[in-house]
Amino acid sequence: MFDLTDEQRELRDLAARLAAEQYRPRAGEWDRNRTHLPDVERRRLGELGLLALTLPEEHGGGGRPLMDALVVLEELAKASPVAAWPVFEACTGPARVIDLFGTQEQKKRYLPAVAAGESTIAVSISEPDAGSAATDASTTARIDGDEVVLNGTKRWCSGAGFAEKYLVYVRFGPERGAAGIGAVVVDKEAAGLTFGPQEELMGFRGIGSADMFLSDVRVPVEDIVVPKGGFRTLFAAFSIERLGNATMSLAIGQSALDRTTRYVRERRQFGKEIAQFQLVQAALADMVMQVDAARLLIRRAAVNAGVGYPLALEASIAKCFANETAKRVSDLAIQLHGGYGYSAEYEVERMHRDAHGWALAGGTPSMQRVRIASEHLDRRFDQRA
Repeated sequence: MFDLTDEQRELRDLAARLAAEQYRPRAGEWDRNRTHLPDVERRRLGELGLLALTLPEEHGGGGRPLMDALVVLEELAKASPVAAWPVFEACTGPARVIDLFGTQEQKKRYLPAVAAGESTIAVSISEPDAGSAATDASTTARIDGDEVVLNGTKRWCSGAGFAEKYLVYVRFGPERGAAGIGAVVVDKEAAGLTFGPQEELMGFRGIGSADMFLSDVRVPVEDIVVPKGGFRTLFAAFSIERLGNATMSLAIGQSALDRTTRYVRERRQFGKEIAQFQLVQAALADMVMQVDAARLLIRRAAVNAGVGYPLALEASIAKCFANETAKRVSDLAIQLHGGYGYSAEYEVERMHRDAHGWALAGGTPSMQRVRIASEHLDRRFDQRA
């Protein structure tokens, strides 16, 4: 049921060759220098048709099922999360929100540039006092004639300062919780928008993260993508994003497993390769089981989604399990590499750092567990009660 089609295998092989030739040799350097993916590489992804596989064909995308994009995303992310980031944003991120909920005019205006690699749209949800509790957002949006006036501070925006456009979640009215929340597109060069310094994060290096300060930023009302009170409808888009996040974690686990498999065959201690020691075998077996199970959970959700969006329960299960798989498998990889695992030269320490970042992004495993229980019991749990 979850086997790839011939066409998906061709996409996978194309992405794997590109990753091996262009991105894997540069991944360590990009991490050390916190280098953002060069624009020429983003355009290359667009020219190869790998950047916007799930966006509509009439807007330059591939019109393909979600599974196709996740297959490509995994191959690129196994080489470097920096290289995979534009595909993540285009196929599973805020561009899909515009695809699903935007007007035809908005789709024509924004999606072709994303598909061509000329523009990236980043998402801006969190604030200093609104992280997991996203509906506590206090950044305001006041409609003034044919414009929306924005004021507030956004935090933990991945890609902030680099992306050309931002889908910013704001509060349109005094209603508490989700009732007042909507989203607008803001251009990087908008008057009144400034960025804080780039965060010095444990991982996610090269993707970028910074505060965003909006001071009387004015955007046309035509750039309202999600109107006031539309936040609850966004769980469909969030489920897509969670499968993208899960796939980034899966890529870490698979890459750590691949490197460890090679290492335990080559490394010798006490006169024999370390793969012959039972404790090494047990750890390696745990890694294999975790990665295999994560992939199956992701593919189940993606196959059931088709060209639409996955079930919230299946997406949350996949994200929670894949996030924890990436952390555990990369940790075991460091242990099995011994002292070499602690060296940047072998790169598994980079994978472990990135694994923790993906677990924090897009809803932590703790929040996913709440979501899983809620979906399973068909009940909504108010965390404020």
